[in-house]
Amino acid sequence: MSARIIDGKALSAQVRAEIALRVGELVKRGTTPGLAVVLVGEDAASQIYVRNKAAACEAAGMLSRAIQLGADTTEDELLDVIDSLNRDPAIHGILVQLPLPGHINAGSVIESISPLKDVDGFHVSNAGLLMTGRPLFRPCTPYGIMKMLESEATPLRGAEAVIVGASNIVGKPMAMLLLAAGATVTLCNSKTRDLASQTRRADVLVVATGKPGIVTGDMIKRGAVVIDVGINRLANGKLVGDVDFESAVPIASAITPVPGGVGPMTIAMLLMNTLEAAERTARH
Repeated sequence: MSARIIDGKALSAQVRAEIALRVGELVKRGTTPGLAVVLVGEDAASQIYVRNKAAACEAAGMLSRAIQLGADTTEDELLDVIDSLNRDPAIHGILVQLPLPGHINAGSVIESISPLKDVDGFHVSNAGLLMTGRPLFRPCTPYGIMKMLESEATPLRGAEAVIVGASNIVGKPMAMLLLAAGATVTLCNSKTRDLASQTRRADVLVVATGKPGIVTGDMIKRGAVVIDVGINRLANGKLVGDVDFESAVPIASAITPVPGGVGPMTIAMLLMNTLEAAERTARH
């Protein structure tokens, strides 16, 4: 047996085609969805992410505004930029690219974004709505993973789901979405004793730690669906995930590749959140 490869590029292309149709309908009614991405500093990886997000926006017919600020930008100056975007009716989604320089408090910055424009879904009010089962915005990576599981017709009601990595960006919101879908969820972290005993129970295994190869084939239940969120560059330049792909493929029933798996879906769902924010604005 060899696992089916869950092609994030192909699925994201389908989602983005649907988004483009809905954007077209919204534009006809006088509203063009607008996304502002704010980048502070010169981080090379962040600059690539920002360019990719801008290109995806424009391809879908959305307004894209990239705001590049110097690494010496003060927290107050950044908060002023966000305040102006909060008040700008042409902007429906605001994303501040992380990480921020060390002198800026990321929590304060995220909380300054209007919850109605928080397309990352990181604002405390949006996190609370997600936890109570009434999400306004679902964080983009977990949202994309749910779309991938849906595309595979993965049965979630009553399934054992194990998440390795308990971040606010992936692990915790992923747990909330899987719980809402009826799964029994175990959330592991760096302090989990005997990680393999947890992962081997999983019908659905989501790994998001930033540690290459932390999960190997012998830690996976036969027939499990494996979602690898990690993207790590090895010393030889190769991009790999948090799951050892070669040893996992013969065991899993389906698995996401790295690259080309979860990454493209994250950007697609950012566009979806921006579109949904614009549609809400147009209704009011």
